Amino acid sequence: NDIYQTFEISKIRPIKGYIQVVNIVVITVGIILLIADLIGKNPLIFLSGIGALSAVLLLVFKDSLLGLVAGIQLSANDMVRVGDWIEMPKYGADGDIIDISLNTVKVQNFDKTITTIPSYALISDSFINWRGMQTSGGRRIKRSLFIDTSSITFCTVEMIEKFKNIHYLSDYIVVREREIAEFNSKNDINRTNPVNGRALTNIGVFRAYISKYLQHHSGINQEMTLLVRQLAPTEHGMPLEIYAFSNDIRWAVYETIQADIFDHLFAVAKEFGLRLFQNPSGEDLKTIVNETRKAIVAKEMDH
Repeated sequence: NDIYQTFEISKIRPIKGYIQVVNIVVITVGIILLIADLIGKNPLIFLSGIGALSAVLLLVFKDSLLGLVAGIQLSANDMVRVGDWIEMPKYGADGDIIDISLNTVKVQNFDKTITTIPSYALISDSFINWRGMQTSGGRRIKRSLFIDTSSITFCTVEMIEKFKNIHYLSDYIVVREREIAEFNSKNDINRTNPVNGRALTNIGVFRAYISKYLQHHSGINQEMTLLVRQLAPTEHGMPLEIYAFSNDIRWAVYETIQADIFDHLFAVAKEFGLRLFQNPSGEDLKTIVNETRKAIVAKEMDH
């Protein structure tokens, strides 16, 4: 097994479980031959006796037999390999597989603890194997900005002129203005009321900006799915979800890319006249109380 592990295929097709089975068989046969020699009896007599005790043997070696069958299935179906990152909350496992044996699979969690999982549990229970993500070359970013719906509005002329000076939006604004003007003119829309016809909204422009920003981001995999979408509104506002993939699967790099993107978006949202929703904090309540107190004092002074 030590020699076999020097080859790369050992990570895909571990043989430790099979070696342990052979170990059990050799030791069992050796004990039978030794006892037969000591008492001067034919070893076949003991083998026939073992046949009668098969039920007891099945009970004693239950875990080993289950592990053997599970090991064959895991290997044949290529379900896990040494080095795979798996997640199995039922057993508290979230880390890399470091050993696959006859009865157990050892997982080194990210906090450096070791979780031992019965081999047959990987067949009977569900678990997540992150190998697909590791081999794909991209790691998913799926996170939302919650927009305060009361800040969503139609774009004014001043806002549109401001957006034209934004690097990623200049061409988009020009094309969209032309399309909207042609549509409204073709359908004889009365634009004295902004409700009529088509018009740009600040959240629509912000969504287009995020999309363009991600398309030019050096940390985003442009060959994989990339979209910015609205989800159903909730009591926390309008979720604007980013669904994209980083081009580096390393955990630290992935988290840095994701944080950089949202740092930027949190900062620029107000440039589009949008407010991000968050529940009132203690400081917000303190400000309200102070302003109310000042208003009461001012009113009393006026009287």
